[in-house]
Amino acid sequence: MSTEQERGTEAEADMKLDCTAVLADVWLMLDGECDQATRERLQHHLETCSPCIDAYGLEEKLKRLLNRKCGGDRAPDSLRERLTLEIRRSITVTGTQLEP
Repeated sequence: MSTEQERGTEAEADMKLDCTAVLADVWLMLDGECDQATRERLQHHLETCSPCIDAYGLEEKLKRLLNRKCGGDRAPDSLRERLTLEIRRSITVTGTQLEP
């Protein structure tokens, strides 16, 4: 493989890694849970990467659908208590301790 081909392969790998990171952080942006620098980095990438903007559009639509169909729903207290108990049990089994 030539040096030029290697650089192209490395650039493609970097782009895929960056796209993976961007798409992982898109939910933070959609939820308004990222800082301004992260938002700007994500928006810049989305403006220059058509596969990511397509994926972002799908995730944005999914987020709106979930909010419309499930927004405001809260799990019953009994379910929340059972889940908390099960999480604590599984953490105790693995030897990890929760901070109070």
